Amino acid sequence: MDSQESLYQQLGNDKIKQISTRFYLEVEKTPTLRALYPEELEPAQTRLYWFLLHVFGGPSPYLEQRGHPMLRRRHFQWPIDGDMRTKWLNCMLTAIDSVPMQPETKESLLAYFVKAANHMVNC
Repeated sequence: MDSQESLYQQLGNDKIKQISTRFYLEVEKTPTLRALYPEELEPAQTRLYWFLLHVFGGPSPYLEQRGHPMLRRRHFQWPIDGDMRTKWLNCMLTAIDSVPMQPETKESLLAYFVKAANHMVNC
């Protein structure tokens, strides 16, 4: 693996899509997270997929459709404490574990998502 490759180049569309899909399968199993979403999860799954494409260095349908991510601001309406952060992160870690990838890529993803999850805590 070339250390200059973006996460998008390392993973590609399909694996990013798999992570997004698996994440929401895990959300379905986590009542406190599931309660934050409307009945239909597909729009949220699509937005996550678009967001990950963008932040990992790929195409930017997220920016084109929704503008700047403003991640913390978009999520501030929900109280996110350490417990909620951990539940969200566990869903994401399970999703990442379900997709085959190079160990270095996995380490980079884990670092990104731990940092992002910590940043979202607002109470």
